[in-house]
Amino acid sequence: MSADPVSVTHLLYLHGFRSSPRSAKAVLMAERIARDHPEVTWWCPQLPPSPRAAMEMVMDGIAAWPRERMGVIGSSLGGFYATHLAAVTGCRAVLLNPAVHAARDLAGYIGEQTAWHDPSQRFYFEPRYVDELRALEHGPLPHPGRVFAIVAKGDEVLDWREMTGRYPGSPIELIEGGDHAISDFDQRLGRVLAFLGLDHADG
Repeated sequence: MSADPVSVTHLLYLHGFRSSPRSAKAVLMAERIARDHPEVTWWCPQLPPSPRAAMEMVMDGIAAWPRERMGVIGSSLGGFYATHLAAVTGCRAVLLNPAVHAARDLAGYIGEQTAWHDPSQRFYFEPRYVDELRALEHGPLPHPGRVFAIVAKGDEVLDWREMTGRYPGSPIELIEGGDHAISDFDQRLGRVLAFLGLDHADG
């Protein structure tokens, strides 16, 4: 199912809203890359609340990365960001229950928020951030075959129909049941790595 037989040499992970590099999926990916693919450049930054600032930081960080040999994995809001990166760079992207209408969905979260992995950390989600999200929206992707989405029908936060409908022409793994966190992500890891040219689909 790999989009390209060429292995990625640089891999970016983008976490979701209120999340962090400490998310279970990010940690699992980081451990697997370090163990089996130490030659791959791995980057999982803590994203600032401002979508514009987040994407500026990311574009700065990947400025020297080879577009044909880089991949991005994004979860939830990170999946929305990863879709933006796939649109502007043409890189391979793996989307985990990606937010489709981020501006619409996060408009209700304006105000003070707590960080998921450390409730003592707080940030303010400003009204202008909704406009910044809107500015990152794209129409049909130029290379849909270079995008792989894993979508859970049981997602309690996002509508699986919107998620699958957003990516026509892209390979999609649709989970019967499941949840927003994709709690069985360890069982999906082999196919994620295969899509990135790093492993066999049953690995």
